[in-house]
Amino acid sequence: MARIRTIKPEAFSSESLAAVSITAERTFFGLLTQADDHGRFRDQSAVIAGLLWSLRPEHGPIEVEDDLTQLAGNDLICRYEGEDGKRYLHIVTFSKHQKVNRPSGVRHPNCPYHDGGRVPLTSPLAQGGLREVSVHHQGPSPELTPTAPPTSLIPVSAGQGSFNEPSGKHHGEMREPAPSPHGPDLGPRIMDLGSPLGGASAPTPPQTVTTQHLVGEYAAACGKRPPESVLGHVGREIGKLLREGIDPQHVRAGVERMRVKSLHPSVLPSLVNEAMNPPQATGGGRRAPQPYTNPVDAEAAYGGQL
Repeated sequence: MARIRTIKPEAFSSESLAAVSITAERTFFGLLTQADDHGRFRDQSAVIAGLLWSLRPEHGPIEVEDDLTQLAGNDLICRYEGEDGKRYLHIVTFSKHQKVNRPSGVRHPNCPYHDGGRVPLTSPLAQGGLREVSVHHQGPSPELTPTAPPTSLIPVSAGQGSFNEPSGKHHGEMREPAPSPHGPDLGPRIMDLGSPLGGASAPTPPQTVTTQHLVGEYAAACGKRPPESVLGHVGREIGKLLREGIDPQHVRAGVERMRVKSLHPSVLPSLVNEAMNPPQATGGGRRAPQPYTNPVDAEAAYGGQL
């Protein structure tokens, strides 16, 4: 159930909100009205799209998922999994900007990162990158004795704290360290810097072309950014074509023709059809049609009957 919430004037000069797209900012403001009295809500892009974008069918669950990804990347929301195995989101600064006189009971599980003390998912250590736990010491120290094996670069996955693991090299022989009790077993530590977790390079997952991507390409190709009303019309036409199952490459070709010829967005379906079904050249020895001319001898041409 939606609630009455306030938006401060400073929100429109917020650097965090300025770092996301206009649609992501609108989704953020909409989440303020849907979240419970503790700033939490179910992390379901389809449900959020139905609540906040029901009259904008071109902005569906895929586009809302992109909005949530932008908001989480800029620490505006925190996405987490509750103890019930369901996905939730938490508006990080909700308690600072929303004053609820009589808050209702807890409707959703607490955020384990902001309410439970765990490292947030948006921490630099939680992006799957490499972190150097320690360096080689020339002498003994409280953390590393002379007999302790040196540490190496290890991947740190989301939700894990700092921990040390011995490298595979120890006194001239190779061995595989035991799985850490603090997280999942990441397999052998033979790192291939070209892959996420080492070993053979994983295949690159196919990227889904969305309405927002194509509109962004169109706006970037223009000399100056088109008016928002034009971009909105282009987005609606592109969304209709993609929902019909038309190949995004054909849609992209139609958008490019529309941009080059400076045509109205309403003709985009015709341009996409032209890209899908290019006109066939006349061939096969057929004679081109000749213009009609009066016969020289009318009596011979009409058999003497006029």
